[in-house]
Amino acid sequence: MRVFRSGLEESVHRGHVAVCDSEGRLVAFVGDPARVVFARSCMKPVQAAVSLQAIGELDDELIAVMCGSHNGEPVHVGMVRRLLRTADMGVSALRNPPGWPLDPRSMAQAGRPRRVRHNCSGKHAGMVVACERAGWEQGTYPEPGHPLQRRVHRAVLRGTGLHQVEVGVDGCGVPVHGMPLAAMATLFARLIRPEVFGNLAGSVAGCTNAMRAHPYLVGGRNRTDTAIMQGSTGLVVKSGAEGLACAGIPDAGLGVAVKIEDGGERASGTALIHAMSSLGALSSSDLPGLDRFVRRPVKGGDREVGVVEPRFRLRKGDRGR
Repeated sequence: MRVFRSGLEESVHRGHVAVCDSEGRLVAFVGDPARVVFARSCMKPVQAAVSLQAIGELDDELIAVMCGSHNGEPVHVGMVRRLLRTADMGVSALRNPPGWPLDPRSMAQAGRPRRVRHNCSGKHAGMVVACERAGWEQGTYPEPGHPLQRRVHRAVLRGTGLHQVEVGVDGCGVPVHGMPLAAMATLFARLIRPEVFGNLAGSVAGCTNAMRAHPYLVGGRNRTDTAIMQGSTGLVVKSGAEGLACAGIPDAGLGVAVKIEDGGERASGTALIHAMSSLGALSSSDLPGLDRFVRRPVKGGDREVGVVEPRFRLRKGDRGR
């Protein structure tokens, strides 16, 4: 990914792309598909599916915000509060740290950081409501040894096809899982073929259907994953911290995972769109609505004076030979 300002190449973002099918076979790649990465918020559909299985039936809007890394706009905050009320809980039940809205307009009105405004509050609300429904200890749900997190761990192994993963601590305090980038692509190929998840299949399908039905609750204003799902049919897209972005392509049965080495999120969404376009997953009719993400503008004052531009080609992997 190259960054141009006033005709001069100012910066370069190096990255990696893996494209896999649901069997874990590498279809296409750029860079190192074996690079080990933390899944960050790209794992939220799986985490939400485990919570949903314990909760039972929920409205799609509530499921979507459980899967999201939301902007903290009023609609997101209201949905998290509504989710907590299904178990007669308040914001004090959340164990994520206080946060500012990611959306600048909402931040200007926020006053101070709060737990409910943190971009992971939907995931945490789902987790604590799941604990209430299942009769598990609520205060310790972020701990790796908690019954909920043990179930998430098993679901991660099932979804990636791995026998083990690295376990660390995510920015919001719950366990985060480290794995090769190709395993992340495999996971997203399996999210759109949920039968791979066994008895979790119904909850996985419920989460991906909710994401596609309510993409604004997954991210929000000016968010790449929201924009792609709004502008296309059937795709499941989720961005994560540190320049990670993933997508499931139902028509092709493929998953795509992108990692930008320096964690630059201005490059990850554009790289994901370029990779998906190369695979034929985004048509020319989809792309006009994604203009600001396809070629991110570089500003000089109030003017556009440059662009963040993808400059890579996918190479065929083992299955594509």
